[in-house]
Amino acid sequence: MAEIINGKKLAKEIREDLKIKCEELKGKGIKPKLAVVMVGDDKASQVYVRNKSKVCDEIGIEFEEHLLDSNIEQKVLIEVLEKLNKDNNVHGILLQSPIPAHLDINEAFRTISPEKDVDGFNPVNVGKLCLNQDTFVSCTPYGIIKMFEAYNIDLTGKNVTIIGRSNIVGKPLIQCCLNKNATVTVCHSKTKDLKQHTQNADIVIAAIGKSKFVTSDMIKTGAVVIDVGINRSDDGNLTGDVDYENVYNKASYITPVPGGVGPMTIAMLMNNVIKACTF
Repeated sequence: MAEIINGKKLAKEIREDLKIKCEELKGKGIKPKLAVVMVGDDKASQVYVRNKSKVCDEIGIEFEEHLLDSNIEQKVLIEVLEKLNKDNNVHGILLQSPIPAHLDINEAFRTISPEKDVDGFNPVNVGKLCLNQDTFVSCTPYGIIKMFEAYNIDLTGKNVTIIGRSNIVGKPLIQCCLNKNATVTVCHSKTKDLKQHTQNADIVIAAIGKSKFVTSDMIKTGAVVIDVGINRSDDGNLTGDVDYENVYNKASYITPVPGGVGPMTIAMLMNNVIKACTF
């Protein structure tokens, strides 16, 4: 029977610590500020942005939202980002994804100043992560590493299998785990005999967006299981990528959905904003 990794509780502790740091910065005349740019009216993105705004308010970080029409040209998006780069009152810039398909998100990420790139997607920061240098790390992988640290789960020499290779989670997580001296296997839609890889893993991290994809027969007894997925079932309930009820009885540690990785993602975004004030 697994110990539950309580991301909600840990995220609250991190936010409380960030409140103190935020007040200390204000005492020095620095007012932390996050600018979020959203293109279009994606409903899920609207919810995520509202959640970020609420947490900013809780910690004491100023929040500035830039809503752009879904039909804007690339140059307009770039101009907005460049203006924010030059604004000394803005410490962190976040481009909410997804953005409309006609826009080049990679050019947008390149445009955001590395010093204000609190999402960790500018190629400069991605490169620094690969070199194990101090930088802004993508928030979900960063949150997962913080959970390992909080629960004293040492990655040194461990076999870590990551299911999913997205630019947002899978790829930066590979490097985060390597930097902690893990042996990392990456599985994806083209992987043959996925079960063989997951059964050999000391730690399985699922980030593919398929409800209850990871079943108990796919992991070995005592494995640590991290569920990044957030899926909505037909009855409206949130489920992860892991068959939680059955895997729970076999794993040593497991994250729930909701209340696991999700709260940590926003907490680490706020951590990056505070860091950007003195970075």
